[in-house]
This record gives sequence, C-alpha cells and structure tokens, in this order.
Amino acid sequence: MSSLRVASYNLRGLKDDAAAAAAVVRALRPDVLLLQEVPRYPGSSYAIAALARDSGMLWSGRTRAVSGTSLMSSLRVSTTDARDRRLAVGLRENPRSYTLARVRVPAGPMVTVASVHLPLKEEQRLAHARTVLTEIAHDPDIPRDEPLVVGGDLNEGPDGAAWAVLGGVAQEVTGQDPTFPAHHPHRHIDAVFARGHTDANPGDRRLLEKVPVTDASDHLPVWVDLQF
Repeated sequence: MSSLRVASYNLRGLKDDAAAAAAVVRALRPDVLLLQEVPRYPGSSYAIAALARDSGMLWSGRTRAVSGTSLMSSLRVSTTDARDRRLAVGLRENPRSYTLARVRVPAGPMVTVASVHLPLKEEQRLAHARTVLTEIAHDPDIPRDEPLVVGGDLNEGPDGAAWAVLGGVAQEVTGQDPTFPAHHPHRHIDAVFARGHTDANPGDRRLLEKVPVTDASDHLPVWVDLQF
C-alpha cells in the first residue's frame, strides 16, 4: 500500500506574506500541492520559484498558457511535466485554465492530478468542471482506470452544480471545514476530489495551529492522505 498527501491552496497572487505561505506548505509537507491564484505579473515566475524553494517543493515552471493555476511536488514523488489547458471565458474576462500532471509515489500507481480554479459565474463554473473532466477522460495519454485527483478553489459550496459534477465522478475527500475567508472562515469552497483510492484521511487542522495561516492568504489550505 502507498500513500499520497495532496494539498490544495489558493495563494491570492502572493499579495500577502510569502514567507507565511511557505511556512504553511512546510507544515503540510504535501507530496502534491495544487495551487490557485498563482501570480501572473511580469517576472512573477521568480516569486513562484522562490516559494517552491522556501517550501521545500519542486516547481516545473511556467507553461505557455501563463495560468493562474499550477502545481508543485515533493522529492518523494516522480512527476510528469505540468500542462496548463485553457478554459473558455467571455470577451475581456480574466483568463482561466487548469493544470494537469501525472505523479507516482514509490511502489504506488500513476495518479492523474489536476488543479482547478472555477469562475465566479455559476454557468461558467459548471461548464469548466465538465470540460476538465471530459478532457481528462478523452486524453490518450491517461488510462481510463488510472486514479484521479482534482482539487482547487471551486468558488461554490457542496450545494453547487459544478461541485455535483465533480462529485459524480470522484469522492470529495477533504472534509467539510470552512476554508474562506481565512480570518473568519464560514464558506467551504476549497476541496479535493479523488477516485481510485482505497482510503482517504482528511487533514487535521491542528497541524496548522502554530502557523501564520491568516498572514499567508485569504484562503485556508485543504489536504488529504490518500491510500492506494
């Protein structure tokens, strides 16, 4: 049996305390870190690379899509190059995409992982959730029976339509604790969904008791230990 710790974290563009964000990631010690609101300003790749270094994680770098999503991995796992795939948005709206990679832990299976940040508009959230799942299902490089993990900022709670679409193909595995806003969390809008695992243990919030999470971002991270 092998274990994979997956975390999801909205960085709010690293507009807050980057050192605090790195401290959060170090406390979580994820094998895979799914990121949202990664900064996109000119030269921001240096800031993301610095976060990866200070967090003890690996980052494969920008892709051509210059996405607001990304992912990092630990030295414990082997990871394919991350790919950003654009998602349809309206004219003059902020660009959207999702980040996709495949990871493997020692003695474990290959796992497809995707970081998503769904839009504020309900109809777009639903369309994007469907697009992500459809493209993964029809990707010739991904076997149909391969375990799948999709996580991120959904901008809606468990009663949302996009949440239901994701929940139709994978199990929500990070629990029901509210994640937003970090200073006074009362909305559960960040989550990880998984399928193909044998067990899932949601992260214990006590792990972050002495970590400056409210200085790092306006979102709280979510994480889970998946068994395969």
